[in-house]
Amino acid sequence: MDRETRLKRLRYRAWHRGTKEADLLIGGFFDAAHMGWGDAEIALFEQLLEEQDVDIMAWAIGTAPPPARYRGPILEALKALNYVPVAE
Repeated sequence: MDRETRLKRLRYRAWHRGTKEADLLIGGFFDAAHMGWGDAEIALFEQLLEEQDVDIMAWAIGTAPPPARYRGPILEALKALNYVPVAE
């Protein structure tokens, strides 16, 4: 599948997780970060989306350690949480 189609599918999956909190965290992260990804990062994010939302959220907020396969730049960027819009 071509890169554009792959990214469209990932965006949909990132924004349709099942809870608003997960949608904002994972979808917001995708929107903020995906433009700089190469094939390896896209593949890793595809794998990450197979995980349970509660696990991804715990890794992002630091309440649980992530598996070794996800440790690296993508998870560190996810943990920054600077991409989640906050209503004022």
